[in-house]
This record gives sequence, structure tokens and C-alpha cells, in this order.
Amino acid sequence: MRVERGSSPGSGPAGGLREHWPVAAFTAVYLAAAVMGALARRNQEFLFYIAVMLVLIALVLAVHRSVGLSSGALWGLSVWGLLHMAGGLLVVPEGWPVSAESRVLYTLWLIPDRLKYDQVVHAYGFGMTTWVCWQALRAAIRRRGGTARPSFGLMVLCAAAGLGFGALNEVVEFVATLLIPETNVGGYRNTGWDLVANTVGASLAVLLISLGGRTGSDRSLDGDARA
Repeated sequence: MRVERGSSPGSGPAGGLREHWPVAAFTAVYLAAAVMGALARRNQEFLFYIAVMLVLIALVLAVHRSVGLSSGALWGLSVWGLLHMAGGLLVVPEGWPVSAESRVLYTLWLIPDRLKYDQVVHAYGFGMTTWVCWQALRAAIRRRGGTARPSFGLMVLCAAAGLGFGALNEVVEFVATLLIPETNVGGYRNTGWDLVANTVGASLAVLLISLGGRTGSDRSLDGDARA
């Protein structure tokens, strides 16, 4: 995974935000399409998730203003949002293997009875979250005059943070089941596999950060590397 140099916190938030207008436009377009799709199908569950996503976008914006996330991280998070919207709104053709009566993309078996689209999105998304946590932690240490390298302890901390956000995602899904009569959240087994996928994604993220830091060839995927 190759990333771009993010705007540094000291370079001014306004300039950093203007620099990333393409990812903002990309996100706005697919969110608008998702809103129209959810309204057309009267999909209350996904209208709820879109509202949650708008809150998350505001939080990412606040983090970016503070630490200057890399372009790679911003695009990665935006793609995660697109995968999530597609997962709940796109219907797969008859005959394709699915894990539930609802034939949305999230229920699609990529490997029958072994690997679902949902699990891949979980692994990718919370791997990205772990990487963002590393960029935020690294910026905080730099502000205090320190130098952050991807040590074992810091990688465990970032992975734990990524998994914590993954657990929060399950809380949001639980709230959805309480507020909305019918959802595609799934049961306890589904939640367990979601958490396993989150762990795989977070582990891969810290592995890539650590390997990059040791080779020095890509500045360790730390948000300060060139595309």
C-alpha cells in the first residue's frame, strides 16, 4: 500500500482541506446516490447508517484538521464508505450464493460458506482505522518533541484502538436492531466473525506499518510518505 504525504499540522488546516477536494467530491457523489437509493427503497436501516456516516465524516474532518492525515488515508476511508454503501444497497443476481434472505451485496459469499463480502469490508475498514490511529498517535508524539517509530508497544496500542472502533461499530449495529424492526445485521455468530475480520485487518495494518518502518523504503506507512 503506497501513500501520499499528508499536509502537516503546521501547514494550516484550510490549505490541507482544499488540497483534498477530489476525495471530498467523490464521497459526496456516492453519498448522494446512496441517499436516493435508500429513500427509493424506503430502507430505514441504511438511512440510519448514512446518518451515522455523516457523523463519522465530521469526526474524520476534525482529526484531519488536527493531525493532517495523508491523502492515502483519506482516500482509503472514502473507499471504505463506498464499499459500505454498496454492501447494503446493491442487490446481487439470483443464483449467486448469499447468507441471508436479503440479497444485498453484504450477504454475498465470495467463497461459499467461508468468506463473505461483509468480512472483507470489515478487515479492510478496520485496517484503515488502525493506520489512521497510527498517524494520529505519531502526530501527537511529534507535537511533544518526540519521534515515533513503529515499535511493538505502539503497534499493539494502534491495533487495540482499531479493534476498539470495530467494537463500537458492533454497538452501532446493535442500536440499529433496537430502533429498526428489520435489519441485515445478523446474529451473534455474524458479530463474532465481524470481530475476527476486524482483528485480521488491524493485524495486517500494523504488520505493514512495522515492515515499512524497518525497511525505511516507504516511511512506514506513517502518513509522511510520498505517493
